[in-house]
Amino acid sequence: MSNETKNVFISHVHKDDEGLTDIKNLLKNKGMNVRDSSINSDRPNNAKSPDYIKSEILAPRIDWASTMIVYISPETKNSEWVNWEIERAHKQDKTIVGVWERGANGCEVPEALDEYGHALVGWNADKIIDAVNGDYEQFETPDGTTCEPRSIRRHPCG
Repeated sequence: MSNETKNVFISHVHKDDEGLTDIKNLLKNKGMNVRDSSINSDRPNNAKSPDYIKSEILAPRIDWASTMIVYISPETKNSEWVNWEIERAHKQDKTIVGVWERGANGCEVPEALDEYGHALVGWNADKIIDAVNGDYEQFETPDGTTCEPRSIRRHPCG
């Protein structure tokens, strides 16, 4: 496994902040140190203007990261912020990896992940690391089984 330090931006909805610590610990236990630039309860964003938040706070943090991890929970699909963050990462040619919330039973994924994602994996450190490193580009259900082929490229199970 990789002993590298990776600069990532973890796109998520704020109710899932605790899951960010879980995913970073999961990867750390397998030898990958993750430096996360996302906004969370430890580093809150107190700005009010959506344009300012996007251009002055989120965009530089996404641009700094080599990879975007999208933490997938039932609320993620409807987040305009998550979709915007994924689109920004795509425009910057970042690797975009969806990771199902631990214990997830499945839910719909954000449209932007559906369109631009490189991988969607279950709660499995080895697969997440491989996807972050660009060595795994499969779409999986939360239990880790491969999604059935779809007519749309990189279209994950929902």
